[in-house]
Amino acid sequence: MKRFKTFATTAIMTAFLAVLLCQSPAGAKSISLNYANFPPAPTFPCVQMEQWKSEVEAKTQGKVRINTFPGGTLLGARDMMDGVIAGQADIGCLCMAYQPGRFMVTNAVSLPLGIPDSRTGSLVLTDLFKKENPRAFNKVKVLALFTTAPANIMSRKRVATLQDLSGMDLRASGGAAEILKTWGANQIGMPMSATPEALQKGVVQGLFSSLEVMKDLKFAEECSYVTVTNTVVYPFAVVMNLDRWNALPDDVKTVMENLSREQALWTGIYMDNHVKEAVEWSKKTHNVEFLELDPANSQAWNQTLLPITEKWIEKASAKGFDGKNIVDTIKTLIQKHGQDS
Repeated sequence: MKRFKTFATTAIMTAFLAVLLCQSPAGAKSISLNYANFPPAPTFPCVQMEQWKSEVEAKTQGKVRINTFPGGTLLGARDMMDGVIAGQADIGCLCMAYQPGRFMVTNAVSLPLGIPDSRTGSLVLTDLFKKENPRAFNKVKVLALFTTAPANIMSRKRVATLQDLSGMDLRASGGAAEILKTWGANQIGMPMSATPEALQKGVVQGLFSSLEVMKDLKFAEECSYVTVTNTVVYPFAVVMNLDRWNALPDDVKTVMENLSREQALWTGIYMDNHVKEAVEWSKKTHNVEFLELDPANSQAWNQTLLPITEKWIEKASAKGFDGKNIVDTIKTLIQKHGQDS
């Protein structure tokens, strides 16, 4: 009997040690994080979310599991920052243009400064953030930054001149309001998800946004014309609750920090390629007409926007920021990253 007990005890200890020795990092209890996003799943902010999730899970060998919530199912667009700070979501993706006064420094990339594409815009925003370290983000950990491609006018009627644009009601958000006002149009604020119905009912006659929505949200079905202005980008940030960030193991923090610039570049390239795809799809599937402004006309449109940047510099300076230096930094970064592409 004694011999049997000894054998049983040895067998149990051997089995226990085997479990400990053979347990892989993937088999250990994983860290579960909830990631909230506000647009529908097929749109580019959610595509980048899924890509980031895959990278984090792969690079941590399953130590971290990300649960994604697109379409405002966990937090809405305007609640994103405060919701993450309060811990309603561990991670959230927000469009800073929706709160222009709150994110003064990073929203400067949405000034009409000539950012040519999403790749350039995303790298400019990432470097600007690193240089300025804006206090608006002191209560969160910033994991990634990126921008849309430049905004263009999608409309139900042909817009070839500023006179054609005068008095038109167009859906837009953030700094685009000032641009449309300068051009003589009326900016109508509403969620992007409400815009298709607003177009159908004639509440708006078009929208001012990047062109991937022509395909992603089927605006090509309602907007037969696109006026190519390539005017302004919208900045986004992926932020994490600070307590949840501080509780992460150092190796996981390193993985996420190392992904920051890589994610900006990946998202920018994806966005630019997706815009090209959406343009071709709109032409082929819905026969959408794309109007390119001639050089003289384009210069006239852009010339009217110069006071917007000067006004922003004055406003930023009044709030204690070095507005001119921020704008000059953005211009330098546009040159740098535009040449890299």
